[in-house]
This record gives sequence, structure tokens and C-alpha cells, in this order.
Amino acid sequence: MTTRIESFEQLKQKYEEYKSLVEVRADLDYDGDQKFILVCGGTGCVSSKSLQIVENFQNLIKEHGVENKVRASISGCFGFCEKGPIVKVFPENVFYVQVTPDDAKEIFEKHIMNDEVVDRLLYVEPVTQKRMHDSLEMPFYRRQMRVALRHCGLIDPEIIEEYIGVGGYQSMAKVITQMSPEEAIEIMKQSGLGGRGGAGFSAGRKWEFGRMYQSDRKFVICNADEGDPGAFMDRSIMEGDAHTVIEGMAIAAYCIGADQGYVYIRAEYPLAVKRLQIAIDEARELGLLGKNILGTEFSFDVDVRLGAGAFVCGEETALIQSIQGNRGEPTTKPPFPAEKGLWQQPTVVNNVETLANVPVIFDKGPEWFANIGTEKSKGTKVFALAGKVNNVGLVEVPMGTTLRQLIFEIGGGVRGGGKFKAAQSGGPSGGCIPEQFLDTPIDFQSLGQIGSMMGSGGMIVMSDSDCMVNIARFYLEFIVEESCGRCVPCRVGTKRMLEILTDITKGKGTPEMLVELQSLAETVKDTALCGLGQTAPNPVLSTLRYFMDEYKAHVEEKRCPAGVCTDLLHYEINPEKCIGCTACARACPVNCISGAPKQVHVIDQEKCIKCGNCLEKCRFGAVIRK
Repeated sequence: MTTRIESFEQLKQKYEEYKSLVEVRADLDYDGDQKFILVCGGTGCVSSKSLQIVENFQNLIKEHGVENKVRASISGCFGFCEKGPIVKVFPENVFYVQVTPDDAKEIFEKHIMNDEVVDRLLYVEPVTQKRMHDSLEMPFYRRQMRVALRHCGLIDPEIIEEYIGVGGYQSMAKVITQMSPEEAIEIMKQSGLGGRGGAGFSAGRKWEFGRMYQSDRKFVICNADEGDPGAFMDRSIMEGDAHTVIEGMAIAAYCIGADQGYVYIRAEYPLAVKRLQIAIDEARELGLLGKNILGTEFSFDVDVRLGAGAFVCGEETALIQSIQGNRGEPTTKPPFPAEKGLWQQPTVVNNVETLANVPVIFDKGPEWFANIGTEKSKGTKVFALAGKVNNVGLVEVPMGTTLRQLIFEIGGGVRGGGKFKAAQSGGPSGGCIPEQFLDTPIDFQSLGQIGSMMGSGGMIVMSDSDCMVNIARFYLEFIVEESCGRCVPCRVGTKRMLEILTDITKGKGTPEMLVELQSLAETVKDTALCGLGQTAPNPVLSTLRYFMDEYKAHVEEKRCPAGVCTDLLHYEINPEKCIGCTACARACPVNCISGAPKQVHVIDQEKCIKCGNCLEKCRFGAVIRK
């Protein structure tokens, strides 16, 4: 990997040379005799020893002397995090779940050496109890359409030859050698790609604005500062396919006339940072970044800037301030970054998922991309599906897929047989969507109409065991902690909303507080300086709108219907069911339960700290939580 690629023709030759590396994985009709073992190398699976699994496979390959017939390597995230670590064997496309390092030997000896599938490690469909060996048959994958994630779970993210082997950097080469910037921008506009960071603004128009303003220097920034609780979409793309983001940045740079790019990424993402830097170094070595790329006059390089974990730096002007070495605070717009951004120069800021879509648009054409999704929301969207859902993981679906399809078909429904109560989309700035809107199509416009937002793609599922007042308090607590404090509405307004919500969950709420809470939320929404502050009240407004009965139960009855708010709980012992086994008394940490053996026990309400130990230990249903 030391020879620079000096032209588009040389890049095409490298593609022909390297595509054999991935043929057995990328071609479902492969009829050769090679086998390939691919092990998920995403953060979740790495934490469950997937790197040890790869090492075990590689050692077994050497021991059996089959290096010419079998290969094993890591990949990016397969998405089905609930079932990790995941191992896939090609060309059979057999999908093994919850694999341990000790399982590697059995898979190798049975499957690799004797073509015998290891049934006990196959995915079991919960409803039919059928074992499935092909991931394409699984409900979790059937409705998905992987565009931004197209290479995650397919290639080794630390080997640039594999990215080139699946057509990597061909789109960049085509753009910089065969198109004018204006022609490329027009293709982006025709595709209809909206920003995947939350607002959905046209990427093509943003690039057009960046092109329009004249300056000696211009910049492209990739926003990888993913701070939403429960969100891991951008992290997974960076871990599994960093080259596609770099290629997207290069195309954007050519279109606006930039020669320098920055990836602003959270320092809490060490694996993503490592693989991103590997990808940058590989691209530089081959001449795909740097001076006179592919023998053209186009020069572009990328550097990494680490964020310290401030949620507000996900806002583009705060992010720019941080890169400049200043405190991460939003600035007033206009001027927008496309006019005056980094060091007061024209700057285009796109998030990871937006940029990951760019190469495929130039590969397959804008019409192909525009035909996916809805009339106003084109393409696909990646979601981090989490919370009280059976199939926790990373999913990518066409815009217009309904919440019901996402949660119940792909997600497998509510965990533990509970009843669906709400889904929180868009992170801390999103709204809580009740059951009545399960058939709402997922797109920018539809979610906005029901008081939520697309956001970056977090989707937290909640069941009847979740308290919506406490959920709103949780998100406000996060916002207050992360507010930069620059503007009064966000600095003071969100703190006062949190104080009200805390009082309500502690049984100190009044009807007047509900009126004040509504008024405060609306005021902050209308007057905060930046987009994060303006959307901060969404969890409050949506829960007030759709779950007012729960607020009233807390305020008027001093009761938490979900049994979550500790200060509103009340434990009693049913004398008709109590047999005096003393299990509850022995479990009580404050000795507030009295009663002799084989006699009815009683809870001293003044001493009770409402820990719930008695309810957990009672085997006869005698302890009641109210």
C-alpha cells in the first residue's frame, strides 16, 4: 500500500485488483471454494471479546494450514447489538449470534472444515421458534435497506484495499475528473438528500451556499459529536466505514472549493477515533488525500479534532467555536457557517450519516436515491433502537416506514411482554410519541406535526412501566447539565422547568405548576438562542400534550401510575395473603416490617424508605405497591 494512485485509471485498476478480496462476501452467487469468517468489531461486540474470537479463528486457520482457503477478520457493526457478538460465515451467509471465544473452535471444526452448521448458535425467531441461518430471513433485517450502512458488516474497516474493492473512492474520482463543482452540486440537489443531523436541510443547497461565497480558504467539517442518550449511529459508521465519510467530505470540498476538512468527534469514541485516523493515514499514503489528488488540481486533506463531550457542541456554530479553541457556545445566525464559519471563512458542516450517503448518490445516480423514501423526505434513515424493545440495535429503513413497523416488526415488540406506551425520537430535543401515532410514517414532516422530530436518529421505546413525568424530568436534567448557559431562556428556563418536574415527581406538585410548566416550555421554545435550546422543551410539551392524565395523577392524587416515582410509592401487606414467612422483614434494610413468624406482618409507613425489597422477596403476592 505504498504506491500512490496518480489517476482515475489507476484507481480503476486497483478496484479490479482488490475486488477479489471482498467477492466472497459481496457476491451472493459466489461459487468458488474460499470461505470467509467475519466477526463484528463494533464497540458493543468488542466489549464482549469479539477481537479474541477473531484471534482464535486466525490461530485455528494457521494450525490447520488453510490460509489459502479461509480468512477471518473484523468488520463494522452488523446492527443486531442485542445478539452480539455476531459471526458470519461466507459464502453460505450463515449468521451466528452470541458467540464466545470458546465457540470459535466448534464453528471452525464443524462449519469451516466439515460444512456442518452449528445449530445451537443460530438465531431463534421468538414467535415461531424457528432457527434461521441466513440474516436476510430475519425480521430484524427484512425491512431494512442499508445505504449509509452499506459497508458496515461487509468490509474490514482498517484495510483500505477492501474499501477500494467495493468501489470505494470511485465516486470522488468521477466527480473531480469529470464534473464541474456546479454539476456535482446539481446532482446533490436532485437527490433530495436532507441533513441527517436533525434539521433535514438540503445538503445540496448548503453546498451551493458554500460555493457561492468567495474566499481565499474554505472548510468542510464532519460533525461526529453524537451526544444524544442512547444514540450510536454515527459512531457505528465511523467504526465500520470511515472511508465513506472521508470520500463524502472530499466530494463536498471539491464542490465548495475547500482544501481542508476536519472531523469533530467525541473523545469518548476511542475505537471510532482509532479507525478514522487509520483511514485518513491510508488515504494519504495512496494519494487519495493531500496535494493534487489523482493527478488533478484538487487538493484536500482531513484532520481530526476531539470534542470533550459537551452536548451543545453538536450545534454547528458551537462546534466551530470549539475547533477554534474557544468555549463551545452557539453564535447568532445569520451569518450562517456557509458564509462565515471556521475562522470567519465559508464552511460547510455535515454530519456523519449525511456524508456517508454522498458517494452512493454519485455511484447510483440521484434518481435512484430520490426514489427511496417519501415525496419530501428522500432516502433512508439510520436509527439506534433502544429502551424497552426486544431487538436493540442499529437499523436503517426507508423514509416513510411507520413507527409500528420499526418497533414491532424490526424491533420485535416490547420487551418482557409489556404494553407499548411511547417512543421518544430525536434525543433530548425530541418528543414522546404515544400509541395512537404508531402508524405515523417516519419522515421530517410527519414527526414534526405530532410534536417530535427526526433528530440524529435515537429511538427510545417505553412501556407501561415507564413514568412519562419522570421521563420528561430525565431529559430536562440532561439539558440543564449540558446547556452552555449563554442565553437566559435556556440557562434559567430549563432549570426552572426541571425544578417543577422534580417537585411533581416528589409529590409536591400543584395545578398552578402545570400551567407554569406549559408557559415556560413555550417561552423557551420561542426565545432560546440556538436550535438545541429551542427544541429542549419538546419532551415536556409532548408529555403534557399526550400524557396529561399522568401529570394530574401525580399532582392531584399524589400517585405515580407507573410506580416509578419513589416518593409517591406506598407499600402495604395484604393480610389475606401474608403467611408470616418473614422474608420481607429479613429483606428490609431499615427494619420497618414487624410481625411474628406465621403471623400477618405490618409495614410502618413512617419508617419505610420505599426501596421495594419486600415486594421483590415476597413469594406469595402479599406485598402490594400502590
